[in-house]
Amino acid sequence: MCRWAAYLGKPIFIEDVVSTPGHSLIVQSQDADEAKTAINADGFGVAWYDHRAEPGLFRDVYPAWSDPNLRALARQVRSGLFLAHVRASTGTATSRNNCHPFAVGKWSFMHNGQVGGFDRFRKQADMLVPDDLYANRMGATDSEVLFLLMLGAGMGDPAAALGHAVRQLSDLSRTRGEAPHMRLSAAFSDGETLWAARYSSDCIAPTLYYRWSDTRAGWAVVSEPLENDEGDWTALQPGQIARFHGDQIEVMAFQP
Repeated sequence: MCRWAAYLGKPIFIEDVVSTPGHSLIVQSQDADEAKTAINADGFGVAWYDHRAEPGLFRDVYPAWSDPNLRALARQVRSGLFLAHVRASTGTATSRNNCHPFAVGKWSFMHNGQVGGFDRFRKQADMLVPDDLYANRMGATDSEVLFLLMLGAGMGDPAAALGHAVRQLSDLSRTRGEAPHMRLSAAFSDGETLWAARYSSDCIAPTLYYRWSDTRAGWAVVSEPLENDEGDWTALQPGQIARFHGDQIEVMAFQP
């Protein structure tokens, strides 16, 4: 399973999440505490927002701990909203196009989890992607299809759009794939608001935590806490989706 972290608030250097903390995302790429595998070595990526509506995007296939370019970028780039991800593949190839986050227009998206038996119905899943979005299907992951189906549902209500996409892939998994049909912790943004969801079709949902920092005046939303000695992280419960905007949070039920 992958590990990810997102931030929304007063601009900070990306390294303050990706590389500096005691249990940073780079540390988690080598030694995750709350994942099926401790190693997440199948690539990494960062999407960040700054002066343009569309996010900047940097992805590569190396393990996050071994790429000096990631540390250099994280040390120099400051952003008030970014998504970062380290990947552990559930079967698809290690390639840039399969690394998260994914971005289309102003929207960015990253995911930890799986759609059961996806390799058995990838063609059918691809066929659900609307024609006007299919040119954005660059890789082979279930996560990218989930993102494109979500965009295709319309983003007037992002929670409903994600729910629609989850239902479509869950239904295919039930008819053509295998259990677990859906495990998901996901984060996505339009450059202004950050969303995060946690869901599973069985009793095992990937971990997801959030925390407000008065010092940074911002939200951190993560797969695992960034410091082992911080006890004030809140777990988003399975079947919930959270909307972060400014210093406000709204937690809602998420039952596709």
